[in-house]
Amino acid sequence: MIERQNYLKTRKHLTYLQEVMQLNPASLDRYRFYLRHLLLWAGEKDFKTVQDIRPTLPSYLASLPGKDGKGTLAGCTQKKILDTSKRFFRWAKATYPRELNNLPLAWIDTLRMIRQPQVTTENVFVSEEEVRQLIAYPAAQDDLALLRDQAAAALLFLSGMRGSAFVTLPISALDLENLTVRQWPELGVHTKNSKKATTFLLNIPDLLVSVRRWDAIVRPALPSTTPWYAPIEHYWGEQSLSNEEPGKCRLNGLEKRLKLLFSLAKLDFKSPHKFRHGHAVFGLLHAQTMADYKAVSMNLMHDSIEITDSTYAPMLSSDVQDRIAGLSGRAVSRPDDKVPLAGDEVEVYLSSLGKESLGRALVFIAGKLTQ
Repeated sequence: MIERQNYLKTRKHLTYLQEVMQLNPASLDRYRFYLRHLLLWAGEKDFKTVQDIRPTLPSYLASLPGKDGKGTLAGCTQKKILDTSKRFFRWAKATYPRELNNLPLAWIDTLRMIRQPQVTTENVFVSEEEVRQLIAYPAAQDDLALLRDQAAAALLFLSGMRGSAFVTLPISALDLENLTVRQWPELGVHTKNSKKATTFLLNIPDLLVSVRRWDAIVRPALPSTTPWYAPIEHYWGEQSLSNEEPGKCRLNGLEKRLKLLFSLAKLDFKSPHKFRHGHAVFGLLHAQTMADYKAVSMNLMHDSIEITDSTYAPMLSSDVQDRIAGLSGRAVSRPDDKVPLAGDEVEVYLSSLGKESLGRALVFIAGKLTQ
């Protein structure tokens, strides 16, 4: 059972987030999900005695099963629940000062991930070569579904779009002549936190062939407001395009179709989001200057290079390994060697980085110096 007063407080907090903080519905749904874990943990005990509950919230979350009952709850999910709970309790103390007077601020600060041995996980992303294998599978001209799914695989990689944005992208938002994508919420594109940006496609000609082939099918046949990943009707073995509004589970439909495509190509399945990872890794590996690195970050619609670096730099481990292994065969660099400088802005940028990002920058610079 859940204590009713706890439930009412979380509802009031969600109303505050909606009306005062002006969070969008998708963000509210995530906060509701995170707060549900807090309510289940507290159970019948009132929030004013929450510091006495055992096990503690961090320990409770660490013991929860992961997706499909395998392993434990993802670390990033645990952190989001804890951060949301911490934010909630600070709001609650300000909103109910007398009722929660005995709830120590020091206890709220203890809502953090418990320390656990670091587990090495494999960084998974869709590679450029895997996309080529997906689109190389023979597709009949009348198999619209397969042609669409192959084009989807190529465009997901070339654009780096999130799956939710891709399945809601209207035909009018894609400009293949200029390799641009208008990820604009006012066009119906469901971007994260309703961000708006015009992003760009990687110019990889053989992957663009599949995208252009599908675009030539769907653009003249359907209204420009129809999703580029258009619904397809099946009738007596024949397929035809549909301009009907797709259902709310469109992203799940994309995932199911990609599973089939991976199976046909005899590849291990990777989710739509792993194409975004592949786009990022491809871009960062081919970045030659800090301006290139920043361009990749902006194309991913990140607020800063720090976010790009912390999320995707670990996926470049194999590249780092190759570069380090190659150092032994290089000539010694002497102090009087002249290295071109990019200007004062490089010093300003480097001074703003944390230790982890500086480490990544040093690896990048070392690689450039050894080329």
